[in-house]
Amino acid sequence: MTDANTYAVLFEPVRIGPVTARNRFYQVPHCNGMGHVRPRAEAANRGMKAEGGWAVVSTQETEIHPTSDLSPFAENRLWDERDIPALRLMTEAVHAHGALAAIELAHNGNHAQNLFSRAPVFAPSDMSLDYAIPKQARAMDKADIRAFRRWHRDAALRARDAGFDVIYVYAGHRMTLAQHFLLPHMNQRGDEYGGSLENRVRLTRELLEDTREAVGDTCAVAFRFAVDEMLGADGMQAAEEGRAVVELLAELPDLWDVNVCDWPNDSVTTRFQPQDGYQNDYIAFVKAVTSKPVVGVGRLTSPDQMVSMIRKGIVDLIGAARPSIADPFLPRKIEEGRIDEIRECIGCNICVSADTQGVPIRCTQNPTMGEEWRRGWHPEKIAPKGREEAALVIGAGPAGLECAMQLARRGYEVTLAEARAEAGGRVLRESALPGLAAWKRVADYRLNDLAQRANVRLFTESRLDADAVLELGIPNVFVATGATWRRDGIGRTGQRRPPVIDPAARVLTPDDIMDGRTPPDGPVAIYDDDQAYLAGVLAERLAEAGHHVAFVTPASVVSPWTDLTLEQARVQARLIKLGVEIRCTRQMLALGPDRMRTACIYSGREEDIPCASAVLVTERHRDTALYDALRDRGGFRTLELIGDAASPGLIADAVYSGHLAARNFERDPGEIDRDWFRREMVALEP
Repeated sequence: MTDANTYAVLFEPVRIGPVTARNRFYQVPHCNGMGHVRPRAEAANRGMKAEGGWAVVSTQETEIHPTSDLSPFAENRLWDERDIPALRLMTEAVHAHGALAAIELAHNGNHAQNLFSRAPVFAPSDMSLDYAIPKQARAMDKADIRAFRRWHRDAALRARDAGFDVIYVYAGHRMTLAQHFLLPHMNQRGDEYGGSLENRVRLTRELLEDTREAVGDTCAVAFRFAVDEMLGADGMQAAEEGRAVVELLAELPDLWDVNVCDWPNDSVTTRFQPQDGYQNDYIAFVKAVTSKPVVGVGRLTSPDQMVSMIRKGIVDLIGAARPSIADPFLPRKIEEGRIDEIRECIGCNICVSADTQGVPIRCTQNPTMGEEWRRGWHPEKIAPKGREEAALVIGAGPAGLECAMQLARRGYEVTLAEARAEAGGRVLRESALPGLAAWKRVADYRLNDLAQRANVRLFTESRLDADAVLELGIPNVFVATGATWRRDGIGRTGQRRPPVIDPAARVLTPDDIMDGRTPPDGPVAIYDDDQAYLAGVLAERLAEAGHHVAFVTPASVVSPWTDLTLEQARVQARLIKLGVEIRCTRQMLALGPDRMRTACIYSGREEDIPCASAVLVTERHRDTALYDALRDRGGFRTLELIGDAASPGLIADAVYSGHLAARNFERDPGEIDRDWFRREMVALEP
């Protein structure tokens, strides 16, 4: 326990125009994949943040008009008054816990595709869409601008009627019309809305003034602004035009929400930016320019750093998206001195990947994220145990640790057995790779929790066979024995045409590299038919160790899955900088002692790539031998396979699997089936 007085400054109220935040914790707008499609889930998700102590809880982008249609992504909508009841669910859920509700009104300009509405796409000037589709945005004329201002004002009034306390004008992430007009490389106009900075700021000024005039007596007006595009001289920079914009608009909004853009820079992963508070150098000037409160972000997880930022005058409010996802109860835990109980964000951007896939949010650290309404899960509460007394969990990787922790919280006597010398499983091993050190927090949080509980026994270096399990006499067994990487080269592409591997070829797998095995002298070929993140990390490690690395993949780019986590461009740039030879669109046909035979996936043209060894990153074999033996022996009241042993996936999937198993233990199977997938149904009314 920590003395809460150490952090008392974080719990001072902050006046924001006509409303007051009860403390300095501010959940900035972030997407959650629920929005107008799943309003009950949206409300439950945001309400949980308010219960956890966040003084201000914001929506995600909220479309104000059909000309800003973000389909297929499920953001919020406020196109007309029919959208008010769904949004009121969210404000009521937030207000129920004494927090303020904020809404981020958005018109996305050329970042909207309008695939559903089929409306024309607007921009400051004629330009392509922000997507690789054959469609262009048209330059807005004066009538369009007047209409846009009217749509924004009407949306602000509807937001007030829906119960929101803070209403945003949004000019960030290179995603909105307000920012597009600010940027000279997007605004090529020759009228009073283009040219000089004063002219380019005109539309934003009008939006702020319109919003204040419409709702400013009852609602605070916030301005979300990206002070730096992170493009150097090719874009807006904090030290130059970014600062000038703040100076021109300094006292107009009631709150400055400041960050950098675009989204991959604002939400950069720990793999490429390990430092929490990494945006401070860009936003520190803002408070010197305005008297209004300032909120900033930067993957802030340390209470000491938060206090330092307040004391140094960098911000007035601690902004968070990802840390509030990893732990909705972060403010309350700080207030109660339970610092060691915080689930720290690991910066993996699994939350972002859900949004980019158009599905409800999920989190590696917090398996209840996105399940507040659908499954009724609470991040800090779980039902007490039933009739059973004890459970055995075999394997202390992410699934086993989560399962054991939740079973212990329910009150069972838990025995956790791990075959290796240290607990953590793949989390421990992957966190030793370049850029992934923060991932160890997944294991550290759970091991710390388990260490505090008298009803848990953890045994390492305890590889169990079926006889040993039966000898323990525990009738409820959860098997989390994980998965191992294949050595035969069969992956996504190789399933159709398995490669031929010479017995003399020197083959390594990711498991070998993570276990410390070093490739022999000579060039190394990494064959990535997994096409996720791991092969790129391994290539980085081997290149930094001095190996000549050829990265071979059937994909058209390196690590395409990382596009979902906003990393792909950085991954490929990093490997190029390290001198990795990148060979895309090539399938492995055969592997010999000194070369890899490949074929172009389009033309079939074959080519040899010299290599003294190859690291095959393809698919994984589930380690189910123990489970199969126990199932054959029988006699258990519960025998369940969880995590990668049940279905190899992301670490987030393994944690979720362990959590689900612990929640469902001793529940009626029929009840589990009925609750398997709670859906929000469209009401067929006139």
